[in-house]
Amino acid sequence: MKHDLASRFLDIAPEVQSTLDMGGAVVALESTIITHGMPHPQNVATAREVEAVVRDNGAVPATIAIIEGRIKIGLSDAELDWLGTAKDVLKLSRADLPYAVAAKRHGATTVAATMICAHLAGIRVFATGGIGGVHQGVESTMDISADLDELARTPVAVICAGAKAILDLPRTLEYFETRGVPVVGYRTDRFPAFWSRTSELAVPLRLDSPDEMADLIRTKEALGLDGGVLVANPVPSADEIPAEDMKAFIDAAVAEAKARGVVGKAVTPFLLSHLFEMTGGRSLATNIALVKNNAALAAQLALSLASRTA
Repeated sequence: MKHDLASRFLDIAPEVQSTLDMGGAVVALESTIITHGMPHPQNVATAREVEAVVRDNGAVPATIAIIEGRIKIGLSDAELDWLGTAKDVLKLSRADLPYAVAAKRHGATTVAATMICAHLAGIRVFATGGIGGVHQGVESTMDISADLDELARTPVAVICAGAKAILDLPRTLEYFETRGVPVVGYRTDRFPAFWSRTSELAVPLRLDSPDEMADLIRTKEALGLDGGVLVANPVPSADEIPAEDMKAFIDAAVAEAKARGVVGKAVTPFLLSHLFEMTGGRSLATNIALVKNNAALAAQLALSLASRTA
């Protein structure tokens, strides 16, 4: 439910609020894909297409962003257009969110920040592309995405296509186990690797329908267990880049990054840009396809949660 103290910072779109008031199905969507994920006008067009997929599957979309310090739960057409070309937009996670609100800044929400804002508004399901994870070389950098801890803290179900294979996927799954986050493979026994449907890693749990996932979430809530659920939904087979192909591309991109002396926070953007070039744009096309696929499943899960009782 919406938190009383936080509600003064929220602007919930009328359609979203009325749907929540009626106990209907709402799906949260993040905004970094708009501001940091792809160029204009493709970013705005993709955001609208993803919202349309949510609607086509029976739920109401709520794209989340921070505009002049206001937490927007659902964007108007004008706000979405503005965000698509806005300058000086912060990329917000848990640590930055209160600053952006207090300082009345503009911000796009990562997985962690979107989960927080969705929970404040009473939204239980969130669709994204992929989650962050444990980075390669973590033993010397301690670079672990804040998304992982957020899933252990905030009760929102996150539908994703796994994590990008540029991350340390085995350690990412180990971290989820340590933090008590259920990781569910949707109709798969293998953890998907974002652009690729499978990896060598088994998923801890497998469920084959939105109703089964809704039952898991309701039972988890009834048991008083904190945190969310991660649903790993493989990219459609027609849109995937096979894992063996991606490994070759990633190995080449990593070698190039080392040769150029790219380090720290600059590594991931460099790798993604290099992968886009090496795949002839396929990596971005796959990204768009998997986000839409996740939006459809998220809408179906939101409907199941809205209709089923514990």
